[in-house]
Amino acid sequence: MTEAPGADAQHNLHILTVLVENRFGVLARIAGLFSRRGFNIFSLAVAPTDDVSLSRISIVVDVHNTDVTQIAKQLDKLVNVLEITELQPASSIERELMLARVSGKDAQAVEQLLTQYGGSIVDSNGEELIVSLHAHPDQLDLCETALHKFGILELQRTGRIALGRLSG
Repeated sequence: MTEAPGADAQHNLHILTVLVENRFGVLARIAGLFSRRGFNIFSLAVAPTDDVSLSRISIVVDVHNTDVTQIAKQLDKLVNVLEITELQPASSIERELMLARVSGKDAQAVEQLLTQYGGSIVDSNGEELIVSLHAHPDQLDLCETALHKFGILELQRTGRIALGRLSG
């Protein structure tokens, strides 16, 4: 497998999942903590869990200048934080969603490329295509690079979400 662009920088990234009470202002307090402490957030995704009173926040942090343990300790001090887990890449499943608007001049070639990555065309008007792909972030990086030759007009990525692998 080809290494993703910027993969060397990826070695400093750690994934924290934070279970919090689903209340007004919790995300603002967490973001404020990162800002005050100078911690760099690489990616952030937030959504309710199966229990509507709780949300799970997936935070990918750049620990180039910071110890991830220090970040977890600071998060644990916040009142609405219930649980913090650091997920190791080898023992977790990571996914991200990418939507991209690309030129539709060569729709067949775009579709062939997307097939290689497990993506699809979700909208088309003859001139432009909207493509969708959910995969490991490294795969999205590779697909995004390949899509540049078709002309990316607009791009949105969700940020990583992750769960620990099932044991066994």
